[in-house]
This record gives sequence, structure tokens and C-alpha cells, in this order.
Amino acid sequence: MALIGYVRVSTATQDGALQEDALERAGCDKIFSDQMSGAQSERPGLSEALAYLRDGDRLVVWKLDRLGRSLPHLISTVKDLGDRGVGFQSLTEGVDTSTPNGRLVFHIFGALAQFERDLIGERTSAGLLAAAARGRKGGRRAVVTPEKLARAKVLIAEGFNVREAAGRIKVGKSALYRALAGETAKGD
Repeated sequence: MALIGYVRVSTATQDGALQEDALERAGCDKIFSDQMSGAQSERPGLSEALAYLRDGDRLVVWKLDRLGRSLPHLISTVKDLGDRGVGFQSLTEGVDTSTPNGRLVFHIFGALAQFERDLIGERTSAGLLAAAARGRKGGRRAVVTPEKLARAKVLIAEGFNVREAAGRIKVGKSALYRALAGETAKGD
């Protein structure tokens, strides 16, 4: 069994020495690293580390947020490791999926993350329903106001094309086309 470390720092001004030292003290045989935001989906060091791991190995990070872009991404990555027979360990949080307690803690994190996603969805739906009940509609405000639409119709009647009229009222031609089409649909 090999302990393989992964270090990630977000900016060029940050130093990964703290993480590397902790991983070396933990006994990591090899350490891969990236210098980029965790939000980046393509992290070459992480890809190399994941490709290097074999059945029975363990991926070790200094802290959970060094591995995953988000909690769902972290959970997915650790599940994929487990499916390959690879353990996962986070030194700071004391999570080690090669132990029963570590797996339990990690699954609790996953369940809490799913619970939070479900709550966000419920709150969003409830908020939209409440707004609709008060006659409010979600989304962006219309760029083409009724006044601008009326002005555009006058310009078009005077011989301007839609592109020229849109330029005069300072809106995009696509927005004006949609507004005009919406007026036509209401008139039917």
C-alpha cells in the first residue's frame, strides 16, 4: 500500500510547503501538486495523482477543500476512489475512509450535502411560488420597456429597419425582435 499525497494552492503567492510537510510527516511516498483555483475542473496534478493510484493505495490531502471543487465533487471523487479499492485520508479533519469510522464520517458529510441541496431547491420553489402569488415574475427585467417598444414602432413606421431602430433606442436587435414578436402574439 502506497500513500500518495496531493497538494493544491490557489495562487502564485501561496506556498504549498505547509501541506507538503504535513503529507511527508504522514508518510506519503509521492506527492502531486497543482497551483490553481479549486474551482478549475482541469487540474493536471490531481489527474496525475488519480492515474497513479492503484488498488490498496491511499490518497492523502492536508484538508478536504484541497481535493474537491465542491462537496458533491469531493464525494464523487472519493466514491470513485473507493470503487477502485483506493482509500482517502484528510489529515486536518481526521477522515480516513480505510477505517469504518472514517467511512461513516464521510457518508455523513455526503448525506448533509445532499440534504442542503434539497433544502435549497425547496426554498427556491417556495420563494418562486410566493412571488407568483403576489403577481411578481422572476427573471431579468425586460430590456425593451413599453416606452422603448412604442418608440421603435414609430421608427420602423418611419422606414427604419429593426436593426437601425434597435440602435436608436439602445437595445440589441434580438431583444427588439423578441419584443415585437411578443406584441404580435398578444394581438392574435
